[in-house]
Amino acid sequence: MSARSFTLQARDGTARAGTLHTAHGEVQTPVFMPVGTAGTVKAMTADAVRSTGARMILGNTYHLMLRPGAERVGRLGGLHRLMDWDGPILTDSGGFQVMSLAGLRKMDADGVTFQSHIDGSKHRLTPERSIEIQHLLDADVTMCFDECTPFPATHEDAAKSMRLSMKWAARSREAFRPRDGYGLFGIQQGSTFEDLRAESAKALTEIGFEGYAIGGLAVGEGQAEMFRTLDFSLPMLPQDKPRYLMGVGTPSDIIGAVARGVDMFDCVIPTRSGRTGRAYTSRGVLNMRNARHADDASTLDPECDCPACTRHSRAYVQHLIRAEEMLGPMLLTWHNIRYYQTLTARLRTAILEGRFEAEAAAIMAKWENTPPPEPPSPEETTS
Repeated sequence: MSARSFTLQARDGTARAGTLHTAHGEVQTPVFMPVGTAGTVKAMTADAVRSTGARMILGNTYHLMLRPGAERVGRLGGLHRLMDWDGPILTDSGGFQVMSLAGLRKMDADGVTFQSHIDGSKHRLTPERSIEIQHLLDADVTMCFDECTPFPATHEDAAKSMRLSMKWAARSREAFRPRDGYGLFGIQQGSTFEDLRAESAKALTEIGFEGYAIGGLAVGEGQAEMFRTLDFSLPMLPQDKPRYLMGVGTPSDIIGAVARGVDMFDCVIPTRSGRTGRAYTSRGVLNMRNARHADDASTLDPECDCPACTRHSRAYVQHLIRAEEMLGPMLLTWHNIRYYQTLTARLRTAILEGRFEAEAAAIMAKWENTPPPEPPSPEETTS
């Protein structure tokens, strides 16, 4: 990315609106990136994803390394061409799998050796190899290879993990090949400890990155603790660079994080929830397996313009889910991604117009029920 890789356009309190400039186009922030772990947003075509308003998606180094293989993706023209996605792509480095697949890996100071959860084959990831894979994938935003610190962690364990990640961040920076429109993001670690987050932020800013991620959150600490950690972590990071909160989250997570100054998000919740019969709506979360929807001719969400809402009834969607017809998860995934895109677009507009707090309150006031999301599986979750 060039020096003008991110333009901060407005602030409303600590909430921010900006534009990220990449080789494959501009992205307006706050932005939610649908997760396309293995080169596809599950249950969606690329055209369907585009129709939701999504501009940037996420892929994963670890999963694409296993299949179809990074070199193969490179030979086939890169991930954009392979999956018919002409917009920007951010790739997770495989660092989350260092934590989530702990039983299938051996870690040392140089990197990590994984035993594939698919066929048991051995694969080696180092900072240099992770950056090389992301280059072969043609990621607009490459992430440093790191260790996502598990929660809970003692101060001693969190410090050891964070300092290893900072060494790997320096090696990632050295391995990255600068090109106009492409950038490398550093990842702040340190669990929920303020002094460790400060040490991590100092190390990263001294190295210098095109953007900064807040890692090691949304791993079981709960929303209140996540927000408390963001309150002291975000001011430590450069104000003129994008901030990316990895693996977050629910709509209320996103609103709270945007209020604190986060610009970028990704999470499997909207896609996984769609496949398990849950719909995020302007009135809260609906479980479409419930019998109460069986005779309901109304729409999922009268405020939504996706196909599930404009062409079908709750009764039909409930029938599809109960009958295990693949169209059911497709429609709910489409709807959930559209809801998340609408949410972040509303927040952006409110920031630009100086009314973020009122808009956030109005959105949350309409939620009738917000059950907690189901826990992610290690194979599915990317951050």
